[in-house]
Amino acid sequence: MEQIELFAIESPCRGVCENSKKGFCKGCLRSREERYHWFSLSNEERHRVLDLCQQRRARLIKARQERLEADSAKALPYGMEDEPMADLFTLTND
Repeated sequence: MEQIELFAIESPCRGVCENSKKGFCKGCLRSREERYHWFSLSNEERHRVLDLCQQRRARLIKARQERLEADSAKALPYGMEDEPMADLFTLTND
């Protein structure tokens, strides 16, 4: 049984309206076609578009996180290992 929507589903537009290299809006992550046809879509179709946007956002966050982790692994110069270094400023009685 289909649930009745009491209110129209609002556009997810955030006012950024700039395309990424892959053709998705940087603000709401909708494709050009999804933005263009938004007002002619049924509520069910709008829910589907919002689900797609949510999936795109999750992939984007995951890719950014992986890129940050990869960059932090490369941050050590000249092949240094990520091992604790001896504190050069502590005095030892040897």
